[in-house]
Amino acid sequence: MGANVEKIEILLFIASIVAIIVRRLHIPYSVGLVLAGIGLSLTSFVLPITLTKDLVFNAFLPPLIFEAALAIDWKDLRRDLTVILTLATVGVLIAACVVMLGMHYLVHWDWNSAALFGILIAATDPVSVIATFKEAGVQGRLRLLVEAESLFNDSTVAVLFGVALTITIGGTTGGGVSAGSVAQALALSTFGGLLCGLAVGGGMLFLAGRTDDHLIEITFTTIAAYGSFVVAEHFHLSGVLATLTAGILIGNFGTPHFLSGKGREEVESFWEYAAFVVNSLIFILIGVQEVYQGLNAVLEAAIVVLTAIMLVLLGRALAIYLCCWLFIRSALRIAWVHQHILVWGGLRGALALALALSLPLTLPHRDEIIVVAFAVVAFSLFAQGLTFKPLLRRLGQLSPTKAAVP
Repeated sequence: MGANVEKIEILLFIASIVAIIVRRLHIPYSVGLVLAGIGLSLTSFVLPITLTKDLVFNAFLPPLIFEAALAIDWKDLRRDLTVILTLATVGVLIAACVVMLGMHYLVHWDWNSAALFGILIAATDPVSVIATFKEAGVQGRLRLLVEAESLFNDSTVAVLFGVALTITIGGTTGGGVSAGSVAQALALSTFGGLLCGLAVGGGMLFLAGRTDDHLIEITFTTIAAYGSFVVAEHFHLSGVLATLTAGILIGNFGTPHFLSGKGREEVESFWEYAAFVVNSLIFILIGVQEVYQGLNAVLEAAIVVLTAIMLVLLGRALAIYLCCWLFIRSALRIAWVHQHILVWGGLRGALALALALSLPLTLPHRDEIIVVAFAVVAFSLFAQGLTFKPLLRRLGQLSPTKAAVP
């Protein structure tokens, strides 16, 4: 146990040094951490943790989602909620279907494997997206659209993946899954997750209002973040949506009625640091896992990898442009320049990798799916991540302070 704690401390030390270096080099923090992870994997350093679905879902996602949700203004979110929900549902389905059809007809994967890959790779990862947009200094409606969409479509993908996996397992075991049961499961997971987040978040807010001790207030928000997720997942509801709901509730209604003035400041500082720690560990682990998958495996599947990357980009573009077209004559219209940024800013990350690693061992093409998923994430982080800030600068979307950086 002691050795593991020491190794985690070393990882955090490395992350801090990387943060200093990348700031001087003007490259994304996430890219620097992935490179650090790749470097670590080439040494004799043994990591105390490995990237798994349980680790990402149960340990990493709750604080990241909660911290991002705290900063979302409900009034702004309510104004664009229709757009965000359309992107996070219809958009995800369009992107997933494009990838599924392409992987089935172009590289000849069976329908189950193609569908599962299409779903797990369809969502933009909040870890990567939020980190990139914070570093770029993007503000206003664009940042709200991107961050909120990445958070909400996280929930959509998690639910769809679970349903698709159930159908796949049912098909291999001879069991049937009806369209009615699928719709019921989706509705139950979604609305149940919302109610769970409201109940746990509201309960913690009520208790926080009984004290002005900022340490206790931080503790209650921690319980809200993890508790809402754990309770929802226990009852097979959307844990992501539960934590998101709890975060928005506390972020918008915590003050002045429940959290003290100092408590609000301390809560925000605590969760900002928690997000930094979790982000650091995730990107380092991604770098390590990229090497673990092996360059040879990626090269052997080069045609499949290139096809998947093109399909993912095409699916994302169609999802954004078609969904935004629905609002072209309304007050919710999204500017063309923002649509382009939404397309290229749709980064993939830890969520896709965690879902890929959780695929059943009996699934055809499982190993190939994992290799391809890691390759798509690598392309997303390096190709899109490194060019994203220059794109924002070219399109005139950087904040004044960030635009001044060479």
